[in-house]
Amino acid sequence: MADAVDQIVELWRRERPDRADALWPMGLIGRVQRLNRVLERELKEYFAGHGLELWETDVLLTLRRSGPPYALTPGALLKAVMVTSGAMTNRLDRLEANGMIERRPGTGDRRSVLVHLTDRARTLLDEVFDGHLANEARQFAALTADERTQLADLLRKLLTSHGDTSIT
Repeated sequence: MADAVDQIVELWRRERPDRADALWPMGLIGRVQRLNRVLERELKEYFAGHGLELWETDVLLTLRRSGPPYALTPGALLKAVMVTSGAMTNRLDRLEANGMIERRPGTGDRRSVLVHLTDRARTLLDEVFDGHLANEARQFAALTADERTQLADLLRKLLTSHGDTSIT
């Protein structure tokens, strides 16, 4: 079964037959990128149905999974969410304006701040969580359980080889 990436690689084979054996990375990266777009679109649609933007859920779910008191420093959020500090500040400003987070002084250092998940946000996240899991499972329904495990193992291997080993 062929996909869109096969067509792209075939066009390059036609245009650059001298590089035909070197085109294999294009197939892998092209599929990872295209799959990311498809999965992101599906996640956006699910969360939009609950009045949430995908960027909001990224920050809010990070706070929710941190456990009580559901608070992290902006720096810890920045590492976990992988955006620029300017983007994080903008996200936090918007989430605070929408009543989803609160910024409170940290303990000890007067300059430190902790970002807290509000009760409203926690309730909303808990309401949509089971549907979120089902939505993600649906996106991988074409794979068997063994294939999902194999894919997860291979992706983990690639991520760790690129140094993506910790969110802290």
